[in-house]
Amino acid sequence: MSIMPGAMLGLLGGGQLGRMFAMAAQSMGYRVTVLDPASDSPAGSLADRYLRADYLDSDALRELASTCAGVTTEFENVPAESLRILAEHCVVSPPAGSVAIAQDRILEKQFLAANGFAVTPFAVVQDSSEALPQMHPELFPGILKVSRLGYDGKGQTRISNAAELDAAFAGMKREPCVLEQLLPLDNEVSVVVARGFDGEVAAFPAAENRHRHGILDVSIIPARVSPEIVQNAREIAVRIAGKLDYHGVLCVEFFVLADGRLLVNEIAPRPHNSGHYTLDACVTSQFEQQVRVLCGLPLGTTAMQ
Repeated sequence: MSIMPGAMLGLLGGGQLGRMFAMAAQSMGYRVTVLDPASDSPAGSLADRYLRADYLDSDALRELASTCAGVTTEFENVPAESLRILAEHCVVSPPAGSVAIAQDRILEKQFLAANGFAVTPFAVVQDSSEALPQMHPELFPGILKVSRLGYDGKGQTRISNAAELDAAFAGMKREPCVLEQLLPLDNEVSVVVARGFDGEVAAFPAAENRHRHGILDVSIIPARVSPEIVQNAREIAVRIAGKLDYHGVLCVEFFVLADGRLLVNEIAPRPHNSGHYTLDACVTSQFEQQVRVLCGLPLGTTAMQ
């Protein structure tokens, strides 16, 4: 059953991506309630209602569930438990299980590898790192990434050799980490897909991404890679969404090797910075798609205009 314009939609998170979601929702005739612990926020400044509370605050979640027909998120570090609780009372997108996987690098890598998706060679680092160099000498040089709450280059460090591992692990406060082999890359691309509750899927054109100090700096659309690589990336992104039984907007980031092979780097269970171009370049933006999925409406065309 569709959620029609005039209804209240809930949003966990008040950042810039949430602001763009709220603008898209309001332009389509919906109202928006933002839940965020900050005293003010980009999304909260234009929301119809602003609940200032922790994402796990029981009273705030109860109010959100009772006043909103559907709830979504604007960043992946919203507690998956909040989504699980809300899903008992209203429509929720994306699902808690998908978010739980995407917000933990260990679970994410294990999910991708177990389902046959190519990833950078990696090993889990937790408790003690002493035996890992002997078990996985091929991973050096590598990049040590904290499993949770790392983003935009934060929570990761390059390691030239095995001798540097323990110091780097200590620098991460010995939180669970993933050690990835450092590979020579030809390029990095990403694909944003939308998948509805009915399994309908729409993929946006692939973006070529350049990073500066670990933060996305420039996206070039269409990506300057072969049509075969673009098609492969789109097909993999759609397959990942299917394996997750995902409903919502999902971004899949890829490493492109010199021989054209694609390795899945990360998945983000939300609209993505590399998809901002869709606001002006596509018939339907990634934020409108987010509203459409949440409300059970047909997906819009992703064609560039």
